[in-house]
Amino acid sequence: MKIEEIENIELKFLDLEDYQDLKTAMISAYTNMPGAYWKEAHIKSLIDKFPDGQVVIKINGELAGVALSIIVDYDTFEDDHTYEQITGNYSFNTHNNEGDVLYGIEVFIKPQFRGLRLGRRLYDYRKELCEKLNLKSILFGGRMPNYHKYSQELTPKEYIAQVRRKEIQDPVLNFQISNDFHPAKVLKGYLPGDEASNDYAILMEWDNIYYQKPTKKAATKKTIIRLGLIQWQMRPYKDLEELLQQAEYFIDAVSGYRSDFALFPEFFNAPLMAKDNHLSTPEAIRELAKHTQAIVQKFSEFSISYNINIITGSMPEVIDGRLYNVGYLCRRDGSMERYEKLHVTPDEAKVWGMQGGNQLKAFDTDCGKIGVLICYDSEFPELSRLLADEGMDILFIPFLTDTQNGYSRVRHCAQARAIENECYVAIAGSVGNLPNVQNMDIQFAQSIVFTPCDFSFPTNGIKAEATPNTEMILIADVDIDLLRELNQFGAVRNLKDRRKDIFELKKR
Repeated sequence: MKIEEIENIELKFLDLEDYQDLKTAMISAYTNMPGAYWKEAHIKSLIDKFPDGQVVIKINGELAGVALSIIVDYDTFEDDHTYEQITGNYSFNTHNNEGDVLYGIEVFIKPQFRGLRLGRRLYDYRKELCEKLNLKSILFGGRMPNYHKYSQELTPKEYIAQVRRKEIQDPVLNFQISNDFHPAKVLKGYLPGDEASNDYAILMEWDNIYYQKPTKKAATKKTIIRLGLIQWQMRPYKDLEELLQQAEYFIDAVSGYRSDFALFPEFFNAPLMAKDNHLSTPEAIRELAKHTQAIVQKFSEFSISYNINIITGSMPEVIDGRLYNVGYLCRRDGSMERYEKLHVTPDEAKVWGMQGGNQLKAFDTDCGKIGVLICYDSEFPELSRLLADEGMDILFIPFLTDTQNGYSRVRHCAQARAIENECYVAIAGSVGNLPNVQNMDIQFAQSIVFTPCDFSFPTNGIKAEATPNTEMILIADVDIDLLRELNQFGAVRNLKDRRKDIFELKKR
């Protein structure tokens, strides 16, 4: 049919009144498989059991294509199942409304309507249905109608590989792959009588990236996460209590906007060193470390009372006589976890005697998995890639930079981390001057939330940014579902396209 002859295209649920048209269409679509059409009783059974799974496309009122499907509890089947087994000997008694997989029973387009991309419409409907019903995936046994031409020289696996490389044209397999389905397994003896496929089929799969495993807990998994970044002004404080009052002020502010996270900068508590300015620099920072546990305990209390997850930036901490740069994730459920700066700068090592830590891990939160890298660590791409492999969705980078070129290193590396790891990156730093604190004289910062660069994100990869060198908070929402979409369907897919056949990255 020519496009100019089309007056109306309609996608509708299959009705039993469509049966005769359906039978005629199946006979015309499967000329190489005589008798391969569903009886009226079969269609009635499908409609009765699962009406939403049975749809047709009509052009100018004429049936042009059909898609039939059921829901199955896939764990009750073996991966080596046959078409007869999955359909319950064609009774469809295997349909289970409580199942987890949408299983495709039939998809075809009448020959005279091929070339209009109608099959894509049917597949798109199935995907939307799968998402709507919160099913794990779509599966079906796909034919390989050209395999009989190559069966003497190629195994099914070799045939699939050459089809994927466009070296062999297979109209069915090519179409399914172009619609985001991937081969999961080769099935032998799946559909009796399919001589063109040489008695083989391919179990094709489409994963629902929005699937949420059912839970009995009284909680929902958030997908829109609100970040609160605190661009902290360095100023004199007479004591720890006054510093904590200022910290609580900012926590109150970001939680007032119902933020899920509050991010503090690196060494935000440095003003407390002013009273120890008469000491040597290494002695002064070790005195500062004596406040760390009290600050962490108070922040944990704030996280509970303000119902917000707090990333405490970083503070010095002495363990077994050694000085480290550490921070804490204070969850709003009262639990805490510690993270460490792994790479200390030459200045930190030389002036303070700071040691690099050894712990690197992604943290579970009620908003998904996050990672934290302190300042200089963001300039080592291996660290964030390891966190991405652990499932990190948001990377937090508390930093402290004195000059604009130091800030630029953190900023540009952080933005690269968002692109290469398909994650959001939030950076927060301190601004202002501390004339009475050695090695902390000046600060330069602009806090930012970075995104990947693809169609669903800002073109410049910046979700929100603070005013440079001004004390303020920055509030931004990030959508975790967009990351799932990017991973599967992005213009580029940095995580999926890695050449793991030639390189490997792993923690010791």
